[in-house]
Amino acid sequence: MSNPHKLSLTYQILYAMLAGIVFGLFLFYIPHGNWIENFIINGLLAVGGQVFLSVMKMLVVPVVFISLVCGITNLGDTKKLGRLGIKTILLYIFTTCIAISLGLAIATLLGIGTGSSLVPSTQYVPIQAPSLKEIFIGFFPTNPVDALARGDMLQIIVFSVLLGSGMSLAGSKAKQVTELFNQLNHVIMKLITMIMYVAPYGVFCLIAKLLAQEGLVLITQLLSYFLTVLLVLIIHLFFTNSILIKFFARLSPFVFFHKMYSAMLFAFSTSSSNVSIPVVLATVERRLGVHNSIASFVIPLGATINMDGTAIMQGVATVFIANAYQIDIGLSGYLMVVLTATLASIGTAGVPSVGLITLAMVLRQVGLPVEGIALIIGVDRILDMVRTAVNITGDSAIACLVAKSEKEIDLEIYNSQKIYSLPE
Repeated sequence: MSNPHKLSLTYQILYAMLAGIVFGLFLFYIPHGNWIENFIINGLLAVGGQVFLSVMKMLVVPVVFISLVCGITNLGDTKKLGRLGIKTILLYIFTTCIAISLGLAIATLLGIGTGSSLVPSTQYVPIQAPSLKEIFIGFFPTNPVDALARGDMLQIIVFSVLLGSGMSLAGSKAKQVTELFNQLNHVIMKLITMIMYVAPYGVFCLIAKLLAQEGLVLITQLLSYFLTVLLVLIIHLFFTNSILIKFFARLSPFVFFHKMYSAMLFAFSTSSSNVSIPVVLATVERRLGVHNSIASFVIPLGATINMDGTAIMQGVATVFIANAYQIDIGLSGYLMVVLTATLASIGTAGVPSVGLITLAMVLRQVGLPVEGIALIIGVDRILDMVRTAVNITGDSAIACLVAKSEKEIDLEIYNSQKIYSLPE
């Protein structure tokens, strides 16, 4: 029997975040010697945070692989899979265009970066982005085991779709294999439940270490940029997603955000869309009622190619850098930013440091100096936390929209007043 006085996971994570903020700022601002730096900040907090992230990363590949194979076999119809894929990708491209357009429009309206006298705090050397040919070839694994070992999400998705389609076409002859994957899926969900019990402790360590090292100094130096990105992220998070949920999916946005709250907090604290996949997938299925056949495809794909938060950062950063260097790129330049950033967010999805790589590509495309990234890189870590929450919320909204259009959402679960806690 559950304890009625026990805090829900949502409140446990929220209180852990607040405690981490207070403790981290306390460590940053008080005079301390090497023993606090080495034993507490780079010792206990670093180890606690990294162990938690490692355990969550451990779940990502099996969750995506097993859940997606189960979802594809449950679809049954390969024509439905094609329709589902096209619909999902087009919606992701649409929301990315909206996100970067919002970033450009609001940053231009506010005129951020004008008259800036900031000096780059560090030198930024962009990583060379792969060619379109290499990107397309890279979608398909030559060795699926190697792709699973490296955690290459696009290759894992492609292999899972192909394997699930093969199992579906095999019919009764693949019955035992299908049952095995369904059983493994249940085991993985229980494993997520076990690990989520320690999530608040991991969140506390991650937040405390970040603020103990960074403090709020860099934010005050880049206040106009920081607040503008934050403003656009909040507008997109609540306004754009509410429109998608209310007018396209015909669902209640209040219910959506209420049930997504703990997943958003988790994504914020971990600052990783991929690490958040197990939690987001469980939230979308258990709390929002999206069928596994939809959620298992839309959520991992979204974590890979749908980067609304990153697109917003790129739009605001482009305006900020252009104004800081007093370069007018004009309307055609802004249109090129929208096009380049939207295509680049899909094309470079599997590349490390993807946000900065795509921003470098955007800046080059419109003739802005790439070294301008060094102006904003200091506060990027903190903003990345908010961007991640925006990203996973957008993925979940699209999952609900696609599921509603395919009649694959349980409206009783979605509208239920009961919030199923992830650790059950």
